[in-house]
Amino acid sequence: MGVFTCTLADITSPVAASRLFQALAIDNHNFVPKAVPHFVKSVEFLQGDSTAVGCVKQINFPDEAPFKYVKNRVDEIDAGNLYLKYTCIEGDVFPDTVESAVYEDKYEQTEGGTRCKMVAHYNMKGDNVMKNEDIEKAKEGIQKMFKAVEEYLVANPTAYA
Repeated sequence: MGVFTCTLADITSPVAASRLFQALAIDNHNFVPKAVPHFVKSVEFLQGDSTAVGCVKQINFPDEAPFKYVKNRVDEIDAGNLYLKYTCIEGDVFPDTVESAVYEDKYEQTEGGTRCKMVAHYNMKGDNVMKNEDIEKAKEGIQKMFKAVEEYLVANPTAYA
């Protein structure tokens, strides 16, 4: 099994890094279905009852989405450094060539807001390689969801303030 690593997102935002981290990393099970229901229908805990190392969350997508669900396990959280590492352990979001994926999300406070960087490590099945079209689809989906979250937080300045 080979590993394919790429940067899925390197996004800047006018929203403070601490707000984005809280909304997208810590409280995403409450925030995301409420703020962007067209991207995420619900998030439920399968293991644990809060966002902590070892918890497993199932993200359910809306009926009209091309995917049904994904299960993520939190591997590492560093709230002081606004860093989250998690593994997608199951779901229909991957092409048949991918076994699992480890994501590292880092939120950095900048003078104008935040720089958010997401790096993906895809564990490939056998000798398969990641297709550029699959990476581009993933990048596009992340960009759209991030922008929708950003718009919500800008319109609701007291959320996670």
